[in-house]
Amino acid sequence: MTSAPALARPAPPAAVVDERRIGLRARARHTGALARRSVLQIRQNPTAMTDALLTPIVLTVLFVFVFGGSIGGDGGRAQYTAFLVPGLMVILGLTIAMAVGVGVHDDFRTGVMDRFRAMPIGRSSVLVAKLVVETGRMLVAITVLLAVGALLGFDVAGHWPGLLAAVGLTAVFGTSLVWSFMLLGLTLRTAQAIQGLSVLVLTPLEFGSSIFVPTSTMPDWLHTFTRFNPLTHMADAARGLALGEGPVAGPVFWTLVWSVGLTALTAPVAVAKFRTKT
Repeated sequence: MTSAPALARPAPPAAVVDERRIGLRARARHTGALARRSVLQIRQNPTAMTDALLTPIVLTVLFVFVFGGSIGGDGGRAQYTAFLVPGLMVILGLTIAMAVGVGVHDDFRTGVMDRFRAMPIGRSSVLVAKLVVETGRMLVAITVLLAVGALLGFDVAGHWPGLLAAVGLTAVFGTSLVWSFMLLGLTLRTAQAIQGLSVLVLTPLEFGSSIFVPTSTMPDWLHTFTRFNPLTHMADAARGLALGEGPVAGPVFWTLVWSVGLTALTAPVAVAKFRTKT
């Protein structure tokens, strides 16, 4: 009696229709429907917003009251709060984006993505819908951050257009990070690997930047690294736009260059990986 052959893992389900025949209007409609589905899921499970609502509160209070007295100089915690809050916009973008990578991996593990790939919709619509929802969560987190910062003394001194521009630029940079982490979630095999690699890469980028402290206090070799760090460009741009202090044009330009470059490199690869992932 022969043993039964081992079951092979099924191939990705084929699209019901040729994806190339799906027009832009149909793709936009599919994206909207999928985004609405995700928002309804968040309404049914509000705990999905825990990171967006609590992370800005915890980070702001922690850094202001632990480091503000010693780093703030003569201005104390108020001066450090003004320095810190624009930088924390970048951290929130990273935090939300990193969670996306794990979420995409879990969606494949539970079979949700396989059901989407069996539907007559554009493959890119699935990822773009997730991008839209996560950008919305990012904006909610930044709003909470600004509210907490205002309670602790953060004042833009009338630079409201600049503050809105800083929020918009952070969202643009954040979306490029979302594409990067979606690609990571589609590539690595376990959630632990995604989280481990993310922490390994992001920790030196975060602390080797101008997010938490002025780079002028760092040793020469680290100061050189910060000059090429995209997080430094983003933090300096947000700080210059929101407060009207320091250079603006250069940091904004390089932030946009990094955002466009990361999106151009990772978005097409992420969509292609989504089509073929098994």
